[in-house]
Amino acid sequence: MRHWLVKSEPDVFSVDDLAACPDQTRWWKHVRNYQARNFMRDDMRAGDKVFFYHSNTGTPAIVGVAEIVTEAYPDPDAFDPGAKYFDAKSDPQNPRWFLVDIRLVTRLDPQIPLKIIKQHGEALGDLPLIRKGNRLSVMPVNSEQWDYIMSLQAL
Repeated sequence: MRHWLVKSEPDVFSVDDLAACPDQTRWWKHVRNYQARNFMRDDMRAGDKVFFYHSNTGTPAIVGVAEIVTEAYPDPDAFDPGAKYFDAKSDPQNPRWFLVDIRLVTRLDPQIPLKIIKQHGEALGDLPLIRKGNRLSVMPVNSEQWDYIMSLQAL
């Protein structure tokens, strides 16, 4: 099992929105960064655990834990000329963009703010979330980082 962090702006799609979905499950689509796409397409597997992170908000934080419920499959919006995320160069026979479905496991209360995570940067090593200039919406988290971050919730 692997661990991941996915970012979403809460005014676009929040952990509460995920909780309101049928079976608390929804696709994670519209990723249009090749590195993030590669993580989803090549590495994410059903059963992997995911930190749900609210970005671009007053207090950026890990707000929930989710799990991957499907292997990657083509993002249908890439083929829909009427969709915001249409990609004329994406071919259904050789898709360029993929998505996975995620299910909410739990909301975190308390949440784990980015400010606290950064204070523990030395212990978290190369965690992409705290690396300067990293804006990926999907990123790996190793097992040790996952456990350490979960321990921060108790602080």
